[in-house]
Amino acid sequence: MAVKVYVVYYSMYGHVAKLAEEIKKGASTVEGVEAKIWQVPETLPEEVLGKMSAPPKLDAPTITPQELAEADGILFGFPTRFGMMAAQMKAFFDATGGLWKEQSLAGKPAGIFFSTGTQGGGQETTPLTAITQLTHHGMVFVPVGYTFGAKMFNMDKVQGGSPYGAGTFAADGSRCPTDVELEHAFHQGKYFAGIAKKLKGPA
Repeated sequence: MAVKVYVVYYSMYGHVAKLAEEIKKGASTVEGVEAKIWQVPETLPEEVLGKMSAPPKLDAPTITPQELAEADGILFGFPTRFGMMAAQMKAFFDATGGLWKEQSLAGKPAGIFFSTGTQGGGQETTPLTAITQLTHHGMVFVPVGYTFGAKMFNMDKVQGGSPYGAGTFAADGSRCPTDVELEHAFHQGKYFAGIAKKLKGPA
C-alpha cells in the first residue's frame, strides 16, 4: 500500500502554491509514495479578495479536517501574517478539534513551508509558532534541517527557507520564488517523503 503524503497549503498570491507544487514533485520521486496537493478553505469573501488584487485560486481540491486522518504524513504551507501563520490556515487548524479529541493525527510526521514579505518578516517565527498546532495533535515534526546542503549557506543572494522548511519572499507580491527556493522545496518534499516511508514501515 502506498505511503500517502498530503501537501496542504493556503496561498493568497500564489507563492506558497508554487512551493507546494515543487514539494509534491519531490515527494513523488520516492518509490512507494503517493503525494497529493490540497488547499484549505478561503475565509475571505470574493469582494475583499478582489480589493486585495488576489489572483484566482489554483485548481487544487479543498480539504476538510477529517481528510487529514487519511494521510501518512502531512506538509503544511502558508504565508505569514505578523510573524505567524495566516488566519485561513489557523481557522483550518481550529476546525480540527474532532481529530484532536480522538488523537487521529498522533504519531504522523508533519512538515512546514512558508512565505514571508520581507527578510525579517517571519522566516523563523512563522514555522516556530506553527509547531504548537502539531504538538497538540501529537504529530512528529520533521524539519528539513541543513540536509539541503551548501546552498543554505549562500550569502550572495536573498533567499528564503530555513532549517524549519522551504520558504520564499513575496516582497510586494511581484517577487517569485527563485530557482534555489524551488530546489529547496523539491528537496524538502523528497526528504520528508523518505522519512514518512520509514515511519510507516513495511506493509
